[in-house]
Amino acid sequence: MPSYRQLIPFFDTTTLNWAVEARLLRWLTFLWLGVGLVLMFSASYPVALEERGDGFYYIGRQLLWMVIGMVGFNIMVHTPMGTIIRASHGICFLLMVMLIATLLPGVGITAQGSARWLALGSFPLQPSELLKPFLVIQGACVFARWSELSVLTRLNWCGIFCLVLGVILLQPNLSTTAVCGITIWLMAMAAGLPLKHLLITAGTGIGLGILSISLRSYQQDRLCFLNPWSDPVNRCYQLVQSLIAVGSGQLFGKGFGLSQQKLFYLPIADTDFIFAVFAEEFGFFGCLLLLTMLLFYSTLALRVAIQAQRPVYRLIAIGSIILLIGQSLTHIGVVIGVLPTTGLPFPLISYGGSSLIANLTTAGLLIRVARENRGAVVIPFTSGGRSPTVSSID
Repeated sequence: MPSYRQLIPFFDTTTLNWAVEARLLRWLTFLWLGVGLVLMFSASYPVALEERGDGFYYIGRQLLWMVIGMVGFNIMVHTPMGTIIRASHGICFLLMVMLIATLLPGVGITAQGSARWLALGSFPLQPSELLKPFLVIQGACVFARWSELSVLTRLNWCGIFCLVLGVILLQPNLSTTAVCGITIWLMAMAAGLPLKHLLITAGTGIGLGILSISLRSYQQDRLCFLNPWSDPVNRCYQLVQSLIAVGSGQLFGKGFGLSQQKLFYLPIADTDFIFAVFAEEFGFFGCLLLLTMLLFYSTLALRVAIQAQRPVYRLIAIGSIILLIGQSLTHIGVVIGVLPTTGLPFPLISYGGSSLIANLTTAGLLIRVARENRGAVVIPFTSGGRSPTVSSID
C-alpha cells in the first residue's frame, strides 16, 4: 500500500524507477488536469458570480474533488493489480446498490429531469460516473476468460451488465448508458468474442436506444444536430451557440477568459460544452495542441495495452483508453455538431466531482498496468552513469 508521501503527487519519489510509459502517462495526466482546471475556472466564473455571488465557488469545489480524486489516483498507481481486481468486486457491488438507490423516491436527487445523484452532505455523488472504472475491471475479468466460462455464467454476467445499463437508462441518462455500453462492447470485441454475439448485442443496444429516443421528446430534440439552423432559437439553440463559440475563436482565439458565449449565451458552458469555450478562447491552434496531447496520450496508452502480458491487464488498458480518449472525442464531436447533442463531460476538464474522481481513477488504472508491464527491470533516472537497477512493484 502507498505511504502518505505517495499520496501527494509531486512528493512521490518512487516514479524514478517506473517504466517510461508510466512516467509519461503520469505527467500527461497532470498536464491534462491542469489545462482542465484553468479552463473550468474561466468557463465557470461568470455563472458562479451570478448564481453564488462568488466567481471562485465552482473552481473551489473542483479543487476539493481534485484532491480526493488524486488520492484515489495514487492509490491505484501504487496498489498491485491483483489487489485492485479483488477489491473491485465489492466496490462494484456497492456502487451498483447506490446506482439503484438513485431511482428510489426521496433518495435520488433529481435535476434537469434525471435522477442521477445521491447526496453526501452538501455534495452530490453520481454513482454511474464512479462505476465506470470498476465496470471496466469487471468486464476485463469476464472477457479475459470468456472461453473458460460455462454458458450459465456467461448469461449471468450478461444479465448483470444489462441490469447496470438498464438502471442508468431509467434515470434517464442515455449518454452515460451509451458510453458504458460501447466500452463493454469494444472490450468484448478486443477480447475476441464471437462476431455473431457482438452483432446481436449491438443490434439490441441500438434498438433500446431508438426506443428510448422515441419515448422521450427531449431526446428527439437532440437530433437537431442534423440541421441546427432549422430551429436556432428553440431546439437547436445550445448547439448553435456552441458553433458560434467555436467559429469565433478563429486561428488564435480571443484569449484566456475572453469568451463571449460563456456570458449566459451558451448553456452549461462549464460542463457539457466546455470545449466550445476552449475553442473560442484559444482558437484553432489551441485546439490543435489539445488534440495533439490526446493523440500522444492515446499512443502511449495503446503501447501499454499492446505490451501487457496478461489478457485481463490488456483489456483494462483498452477500457481505460475508451473511457478517457473515446469520451473526450465524443464530447468534441457533440460540441462541433457532428454527433447528437447530449450531456457528456470532457474527462478531466468539465466541472463535476464524480466525473473527475472516476477519470483520475481510470488514469491511475492505466498507469498501474504500464508499471506492471515492465516493472521487473527498469532503468531509472540516475547520475554518475550507474548501471540499471532491479525494482520491485509495490
